[in-house]
Amino acid sequence: MAEAGNVVPVAEASRVVRMVIVGVGKIARDQHDPAIAADDGFELAALVSHSGSGLRDLPRYATLGDLLRDGPPVDAIAICTPPQVRSAIALPALAAGLHVMLEKPPAATLSDFERLRVAADTHDRTLFATWHSRHAPMVAAAKAWLAGRRIARGKVIWRENVRQWHPGQRWLWQPGGLGVFDPGINALSILTEICPEMLTVEEAAFETPANAFAPIGARLTLQSGGADIAADFDFRQTGEQSWNIHIETDDGGTLALTHGGSRLSIDGEPERGAPEAEYPGVYRRFAELIAAGRSDADPSPLRLVADAFLIARNVLVEPFEP
Repeated sequence: MAEAGNVVPVAEASRVVRMVIVGVGKIARDQHDPAIAADDGFELAALVSHSGSGLRDLPRYATLGDLLRDGPPVDAIAICTPPQVRSAIALPALAAGLHVMLEKPPAATLSDFERLRVAADTHDRTLFATWHSRHAPMVAAAKAWLAGRRIARGKVIWRENVRQWHPGQRWLWQPGGLGVFDPGINALSILTEICPEMLTVEEAAFETPANAFAPIGARLTLQSGGADIAADFDFRQTGEQSWNIHIETDDGGTLALTHGGSRLSIDGEPERGAPEAEYPGVYRRFAELIAAGRSDADPSPLRLVADAFLIARNVLVEPFEP
């Protein structure tokens, strides 16, 4: 295919993937920049930020179009903007020949996400929906233990302090911002990875601030293979944060995947774990996909959120200021 602007195919330019971060906020600074710097397979070549935010002394452009016209040669982008605008950035990036990494959630709607999947196939580019919590160190072990077992029941407690993790971020409360499902979708990404059978949403109840369009609390009843899994998501927890999944199987086994997937206990045995290294794993996976000419764009966590919004009973609660 013909390449646009300053995009040069990776195989013709270098083994190193020249990255662009689009949206230089907290997640870009805390996770993407360090992960890229630590991986010899990537080089952070430029930034796109309309707000004027920068990193180090890297060249910064107001729009993707400015970068493609005036910037250095690049191969791929990581889109770290709010979800409402991700597809409007990803579509021209794919058309220009860039590989695209999407922060979670990958898009504001399922239709937008499907359009990106089609565009990646059309332009023969890699599209990677990161679902970073799937790269937590004990998720693979939890999945292996559950393989071949039947779930009897489960419980998810995913509660955190929005003012600690998303200070002043008003986009969360706008249409498409997802509210408490911004962290809650991390739990759903783990569940859809480890459960042996498909997950569905059977019931949902939301608590939505009177001045917001997205919930601050949500209670779901999920099902997998006929077994109920209760999920409790809340954005108002202070003190110790809770990112825990507990599952019982029909043979009497128990699984506790805690601390966001970094610790695991089976059948009540002492927890085992490893240091958090989600984003290094994300970038390793991205490199593998680019090298193989493949995409990894699973819609299942976003579909569960969309289903919850469709059937939820909604209760208005007091206004909330981020």
